[in-house]
Order: sequence, then structure tokens, then C-alpha cells
Amino acid sequence: MSKKQYWQGLEELNQTPAFKAKAANEFQEDLPFGDVDQLAKAPTSRRDFLKYLGFSTAAATLAASCEMPVRKAIPYAIKPENVTPGVPLMYASTYVDGGEAVPVLVRTREGRPIKIEGNADSKLTEGATTARIQGSVLNLYDAARAKFPTIDGKEVSWEAIDNAVAQALTAIGSQPLYLVTSTMNSESTLSAVAQFVQKYPNTKHVQYDAISYSGILDANQNSFGQRAIPAYRFDNAKVIVSIGADFVGTWISPEIFAKQYGKTRKISAKNPMMGKHYQVEGMMSLTGGSADERYTCKPSQYGAVAAALLAEINGGSVSGLNAGMSAAVKKMAADLKAHQGAALVVCGSNDAATQTVVNAINNALGAYGSTITFAPSLSGNPIVLTSGEITIDKDLTITGVGLFDLMISGNNASRIFHLQQGKTLTVAYVALKNASAATNGGAIYVEGNLRLNNILLQNNKENGLPKAMTLTSTGSFEAMGTIQIMN
Repeated sequence: MSKKQYWQGLEELNQTPAFKAKAANEFQEDLPFGDVDQLAKAPTSRRDFLKYLGFSTAAATLAASCEMPVRKAIPYAIKPENVTPGVPLMYASTYVDGGEAVPVLVRTREGRPIKIEGNADSKLTEGATTARIQGSVLNLYDAARAKFPTIDGKEVSWEAIDNAVAQALTAIGSQPLYLVTSTMNSESTLSAVAQFVQKYPNTKHVQYDAISYSGILDANQNSFGQRAIPAYRFDNAKVIVSIGADFVGTWISPEIFAKQYGKTRKISAKNPMMGKHYQVEGMMSLTGGSADERYTCKPSQYGAVAAALLAEINGGSVSGLNAGMSAAVKKMAADLKAHQGAALVVCGSNDAATQTVVNAINNALGAYGSTITFAPSLSGNPIVLTSGEITIDKDLTITGVGLFDLMISGNNASRIFHLQQGKTLTVAYVALKNASAATNGGAIYVEGNLRLNNILLQNNKENGLPKAMTLTSTGSFEAMGTIQIMN
């Protein structure tokens, strides 16, 4: 039990005489009961009581029988196909807001949307929705919605708006022009924006969302050369550590994550062990309420917690935290290390430095490719290493989407892979480019078992000379498909 004491004000703290008097008198005013004895001895007879009751009933009946406004129901002259008054219709649609796109079903009555449900046929969401999705239908009936275009607060026609915008664009000349939108997922809309920018080259397209994830985007740009948010697979994780990320309630795509998370919490013959969930946060959330173990800290300490977790995983020591949080970090790190390849760490911070530390944690745990994946649409753009080589200390398979679509670059500054003894690395349909090291191979240093399938090795150097790989006495190498070497 907590021994903390709380007071509603200084009066309660100091126990002033006025406060004591007020606390002793629970009811500030006399209760309106009057003299009960007088009520009991009132001369009203039973007959009078029945008369009053009858009058009240008659008055209520008279009021109910007053003429009501006439409401006319006008039938269809030509009834639309599949429309039956009173019978709802369901339409498949998509909820789009701030970069989030969710398949939904919209229930309508006579053309009026009244309810939104998840689309159970979606393989992505499996019919899940969120409170924001459910409440979005109210936007259609918001009395404060703009009903017409305005200029300087005055109602105008769409033609007038078009003319005013065209004149302004002509008058702006070569001055900077900014187009501000929310995050766009539509290829057709992005194509229209591209055509606009082509016509007005001084345009800069700014995508702004009320809820920003720029920290994750910038961190992934720094770590992998891809400014994108990956797909988090909570259903593949045996241990989950969330640092301030309410992934069940509000973080990124909670409708997807909640479904995935639920699968880890159900015990079956296929999944005999329930996943473990640790939550570190500054205030209670839906995700925190579902956690197995929950720890609290200030949001300003999220970065310190992530840094301490990385240090503990890499064999360092925890510093900068209180005793309770330090013990929690050590426990979480031990559990994460025991489930490498099936562990996941997420963070709700919008700080790029903190998210970069989280990327390093997930990389050390082997999360990429199992509990974290990037979309195939990102193929074709190189993943540029900015923090040195990737150490392979567990069995790992890396497969590209198409022939050489996935490119990994050493940025002409580091080796790409260091495969440790006794471990197996399988790489298929990947291009390994621009790697450089002083010794032991430009692209791959092999002390374990290496399998390459349809690989491009391009511009990889050791000590300035073309050399892609070094194979030690403990290592083995197997080639399948086509291995192209270009220098």
C-alpha cells in the first residue's frame, strides 16, 4: 500500500477551524422534508388522493392526444436497384487518415452512412477497427463542416475558387510555393501532385500530420537508407518490450497490432507458450493495462531506458536510471536475449536519436526479417549501412523480392556481413555493393556457413583492391543460381 497522502487544499492540510466546521456539517442546508408528524396527520382523505390521481391521468392522456406535426413519407417514383426502405446496405470502403488506410464496411440506410465495421475479408486487419474509425462516421453529420468554399470568410462558388487560385499561381512567379497536405497513400493523388510540381517547379510538397512519426522515419533513413515505417509483426514475437508505444490503442496501426498481439496471448496446441509483454510508460494506456509487467518513468527518460537496454543486451552496464528501473532493464534484456529472432522492441518517442537506438536493439536481437519487415515496394532502393558491418551471430536468411531488387551498400566505408563461426547465413536475390574493409574481405568475412543464391557482388574492395569475400578455415561456402561479380 502506498503511504503517500494527498490534500484537496491548504485548508485540509492545515486543518483550519473553518475546514473542521465544514467537514463536521455534511449537509450545508436543511433537508426539505418538513415536519413528518404534520404530514402523517394531514386531513387529506383517501377519496381526495384518488381524485388528484385521476386528474393527473386525464391530463396526461389529453396532452398525448394533441395534434402532432404531419410527417410525410414520400415513396420512390423509380426505386433504385437493391434499395429497400428500412433494410440497410453494406458497402466496402477504406478509412484513410494521416497515412493510415484501413479496409472497412459502411452500413447505409437509404444512402445515409450510419455505422462503420471492419472488413473481415481483409487479410491485413481481419475485420478489426479502432475508436477513431468507429467515430469517423460522425464527421459526415458534423454541423460545423464546411458546406461551401469561402474566400475571406465569404461564400463563393467553386468556379470562383478555381479562378482565384489560378490568378494567384500566375502572380507568384518564381517565388517559393508550398503545398501542404496530410500524408498521402493514393498513387493517383500523388501523381496529380507530381504533375502540379512539374508545372510549378518552385513548389515544395509538405506532408503534415497532427500525430507525427517523423522520428521513426528519420531513424530508419539514418540506419537503413529508407525513410519508411516498417511492418511490425507482433504475432511473431515471443517477447515484446514497448517503451511508451500504445500499440493496442493509438500507435501507428492499432487495428492491425491488436489482432497480432491477441494471437500471442492465446495458448493452443500450436502455440503452447503465451508471449511475454513488458511495458514502460509515463501514464496508463490500453497497452499498459494488458502488459504482464508494467514499469513507469517520465517520457523524457524513454531515451535513457532505450540506451540502457541496448547496453545491457550488448554486455555493457546500465547507468543513469534509478534502482527499480535498472533492475527492470536487466530483466527485460535477459528475456529479450533468450528469445533472439522472436523478440521485438518498439518505442513511442518521436525523437530520431531514441528511435535509432531502438533500431540498434532490434538489429542486435535479430528482429529484422522476423518481427520487423520492410514493404516489398521499397525494393530497388539500396539499404545503406551507416553504423558499420552487420555481425551475424545466429542463423539467418535474407531473401529479396526479385532478382537483385534488394540492394545492401557498405557506403564505401565498411564491410557488409561478418558471419561468425558455427552460424549459417543464406542470402538470395540480393545485390551487395560498395563495401570496403582493410582486411578479411570487402563485403563478407566468412567464419561460418555461407550460402549464396542469385547474388550480385559489385564494387567491393579489400584494402583498395577488388575482393568481395574472405573464407577462413572454419567457414564454408555454397553457391546456387547465378553469382555475378562486377568491379
